[in-house]
Amino acid sequence: MTLAPTSDAPPATRDLTYAEAIREALAQAMDDDPDVFLLGEDIGVYGGAFGVTGDLVHRYGTDRVRDTPISELGIVGAAVGAALVGMRPVVEIQFSDFTCQAMDQIVNQAAKIHFMLGGAAHVPMVLRAPGGSGTGAAAQHSQSLEAWFAHVPGLKVVMPATPADAKGLLLAAVDDPNPVVVLEHKLLYKRSGPVPERPYRVPLSQAAVHREGKDLTIVATGVMVSRALAAADRLEAQGVTATVVDPRTLKPLDSDTVLAAVKATGRVLLVQEAPNTCGFMAEVAALIAGSDALYTLLAPIARLGGLDVPIPYAPQLERAAVPQTEDITAASLELMKH
Repeated sequence: MTLAPTSDAPPATRDLTYAEAIREALAQAMDDDPDVFLLGEDIGVYGGAFGVTGDLVHRYGTDRVRDTPISELGIVGAAVGAALVGMRPVVEIQFSDFTCQAMDQIVNQAAKIHFMLGGAAHVPMVLRAPGGSGTGAAAQHSQSLEAWFAHVPGLKVVMPATPADAKGLLLAAVDDPNPVVVLEHKLLYKRSGPVPERPYRVPLSQAAVHREGKDLTIVATGVMVSRALAAADRLEAQGVTATVVDPRTLKPLDSDTVLAAVKATGRVLLVQEAPNTCGFMAEVAALIAGSDALYTLLAPIARLGGLDVPIPYAPQLERAAVPQTEDITAASLELMKH
């Protein structure tokens, strides 16, 4: 069974952190197109809440790296308007939780205008939003909200798990003629990996297969990808080999790669940080159940997600609220009993 390649990028030239890779993508996008500009809270002199935009304001000036008032509704509304007149805004929302304040502009404006105007208008904007737990930021700054956005017609949704994908997916998102939500995990910002220096695009429809095994397939998103890979190492030490698939783009989903990986092993574990209830992986489970991959399964489809609780502040409780490497390992071994 031939699966999608693990990388769409040319050979790496040096290591960058996830945050540095995003910054390089932003710089290359602005170098390539004078209509690309950035806007968000504290992205200028301060360099962004997580330091992602860094020194870009000094390189491109305040016209193209725009600090905004503390109004997510206003920020996204301004971006929608700019996109409608031909600009390509890249919005940074400090925490994905704060998109709640801008949902009308995201859902009822950015996502719908292209369709409501019969294709006569486009909204080429990117919305970057860090999310996820693990930083002690508690209930209102630690959510994983990808299922919200994936449910909205007109939005594309990506979740980069590596520095190389963070750059390549962002550059592809900037090129897209309509809105793309880029969900970045806060724990990944300081992680390093090989990233090509020159610009490249990762297609907004192609999953990555990070390793191949014969016993089970683990499909994971965001920070769960690295935990799934760590679990795969532990499983291999116990004689179990796992394929690890990262969808990269949640919408549109690369169904072919996911289904091929499931058929190749006959067992599948779907892992997300967000709570299982109505989560993105429920859609993946439905995809598998409604395809001929169902008839190749040796075990029921298994899901592993966060607890149905707001993310706690206490470190021990925060850790217990979302899947860890040991949880993925245990769930995989349980699946192997079938």
